[in-house]
Amino acid sequence: MDLEGPEIIQLELKYCERCGGLWLRRRDSGEVYCPPCAVDVTEVAPSRKKPGRPRLPIHRDPDIQSSGASETWVLRKGGTA
Repeated sequence: MDLEGPEIIQLELKYCERCGGLWLRRRDSGEVYCPPCAVDVTEVAPSRKKPGRPRLPIHRDPDIQSSGASETWVLRKGGTA
């Protein structure tokens, strides 16, 4: 039996993007979940909701007044940041 040399496996420390636990993965493998969470994620059914167009939230402030094409903004005093 002739050994050419030891096999080197490069690992990197990674946190699980589901549970936050630390684990070791093979370098450049691209895995994002630890082994227990990877099993749980594959068992969960995929979402049936179709991805839509992203939209910004709109907050209608009663202190903002608008009339026709020109707009008048009434601003309230904010915090002390």
